[in-house]
Amino acid sequence: MAKNNTKERALLSQLLNDSKLYTSGKEFKELLEFINKLPNFAPFNAMLLQIQKKGLRFAASEADWKNKFNRTINEGARPLIILWPFAPVALVYDVDDTEGDKLPENIAKAFKATGEMPASKFNVFTKLLARKGIELKLIEYGEAHAGHVKRPEHDLTPNLQSTDAKQKPDYQIRINEIHEPKVQFATLTHELAHLFLGHLGMDKFLSIPDRQKLDHSTEELEAESVCYIVCHRNGVKPDSEAYLSSFVSDNMSVDKLDLYALLKAAGQIETTLGLTVHTSFNSTTPYQYEL
Repeated sequence: MAKNNTKERALLSQLLNDSKLYTSGKEFKELLEFINKLPNFAPFNAMLLQIQKKGLRFAASEADWKNKFNRTINEGARPLIILWPFAPVALVYDVDDTEGDKLPENIAKAFKATGEMPASKFNVFTKLLARKGIELKLIEYGEAHAGHVKRPEHDLTPNLQSTDAKQKPDYQIRINEIHEPKVQFATLTHELAHLFLGHLGMDKFLSIPDRQKLDHSTEELEAESVCYIVCHRNGVKPDSEAYLSSFVSDNMSVDKLDLYALLKAAGQIETTLGLTVHTSFNSTTPYQYEL
């Protein structure tokens, strides 16, 4: 796993350096908006698609175009590359390179979750997080306090266990009980972002790096950016737009932001909460091509 993460980070760094993309606040926000339009791809793969074809409306595998939309790939269509587990790359195609049945009014919504967050669905997250050693509780706070994440008081030392360790890490997330579920979901993703971004320190069990030396404003911008991605990709619209605008101006430099860390954290949160929607292929190893 660590070897694959190193390859992904090296690939991302090379692509960003070569393409000179995402250097301003405006470009950064455009990237987040694009990633939100492709919830059938992991955040990292969505970014790869934007680099290859800016302006892309929607993409899917050949199998998904056939089985979900009854459309075929045009002869001579140029495929786009994404990374895929156990196979270095997989190929997908832009909607403009397909033909067949009429598309839904908004094909991206075919993969999106509901616009609300039912309490019953939110309650499932408690069990899923417990499997990772993350304790989630709803506590009645004042209206102004949304929630927080911390290590328990009896264990404030960084967890340096290996990924093979049986003992799980231990974290506490507290969410305001009086808020409605969709607000609680936004708070939960924000606090999980702090955790998976490494703001609380390294945790080998959860594949979390140590990134504790960032200033507060950078940590908040990173966490809210991840919250923005996860919420919008799952049909929940938090106040991230206004929140991000208070940090991100069109002319600001985003060189200090670690895009790899942001996209990896967003993907980890979606996986942990069972929110991932998988793109389908005709085989478990789509294309055995080395990068």
